[in-house]
Amino acid sequence: MERNRSDQKSRRKPSGAAVPRADLTEALYRAFFQEWAERGFSALSLERVATRAGAGKAAIYRRFPSRLAFADAAISTLGLQIALPEAEHPTLAEDILALLLRARAVLRHPLARRILPDLHAEAARYAEMRAINDRVALARRDQAEALLTRAIRRGELPDQVDRNLALDLLVAPLYWRMVVRGETPSRVDLAMQSRAIEAGLKASTRDRARQ
Repeated sequence: MERNRSDQKSRRKPSGAAVPRADLTEALYRAFFQEWAERGFSALSLERVATRAGAGKAAIYRRFPSRLAFADAAISTLGLQIALPEAEHPTLAEDILALLLRARAVLRHPLARRILPDLHAEAARYAEMRAINDRVALARRDQAEALLTRAIRRGELPDQVDRNLALDLLVAPLYWRMVVRGETPSRVDLAMQSRAIEAGLKASTRDRARQ
């Protein structure tokens, strides 16, 4: 028995600063988004977030020095869930449909529908929140570039495609339908939307002679 206790002591981490627990950090993220969805970012209370997560407020400040830093970490960690599926599909149409299905799965979550409009409103008011929003948006667009590159490689899109316009076209119609209008399209709707987006991508070619 004494040997077992001695072994346990030897395996303990050295004393000093507490090591943040990953499961508690995830719980804090969930509580943060729940609080944000219910009250909006401007009225968000870190004390209520900690209570929701079953932790003390000190658990937050050991990880994040401010509410904005908390938002930055939470959005950066979980916001990329709307990214492209990793699997490559044989055609542009299938790639687009897979992207729309993935985006629908994220946007249909009630927290996402309530947080995203508030995030954009806060970004319009404050440069710090704009920087966070832009950083996540650019990361998602970088991933979407892979879809366009595959289509160009297969000869489905021309090299002169306007990538900025194409990246806007990929998810903007779905975002408008779900976040702005509050509707959830069916798979049949998404298939029709993917065909329309594909046609738009093929038409979004820059005229280099006018540049």
